[in-house]
Amino acid sequence: MNTIYMYLGLSGVLTLLLWTPYIVARMFAWGIPTFLNNYPEGFPEKAPAQPLWAARAQRAHLNMVETMPAFIAVTLAATGLLAGNAEAIATVSSFAQLFFFARLAHAVVYILGIPFLRTPVYLVSWFAILAIAVQFI
Repeated sequence: MNTIYMYLGLSGVLTLLLWTPYIVARMFAWGIPTFLNNYPEGFPEKAPAQPLWAARAQRAHLNMVETMPAFIAVTLAATGLLAGNAEAIATVSSFAQLFFFARLAHAVVYILGIPFLRTPVYLVSWFAILAIAVQFI
């Protein structure tokens, strides 16, 4: 069960860290004084342009924020409902690990703008959530 909690925690850390690239890019695009002053004058209509990769990084972060509640819910439900079933817990552990690495790959693929991989990698993480849910349904 510790493996499940480790990958749940690592997924949370990944969610927390995914904002870093686009915030750093914004700091450089806006300049530090404007960045520290909250928003540039005329924002958002006259926002300084950010690099395309930074916009993709922001969307990758938002996508992870949207996906985490489902992952958290099914993972916690599985650990509570399957506590005595070692085989099912091992399966949940494997899918929790798959989810984390798929989300890590999704962030890299999304930020780098690698064509045709973003959706399949996302679907792997989505499948992992469903597979965890199937264990206790």
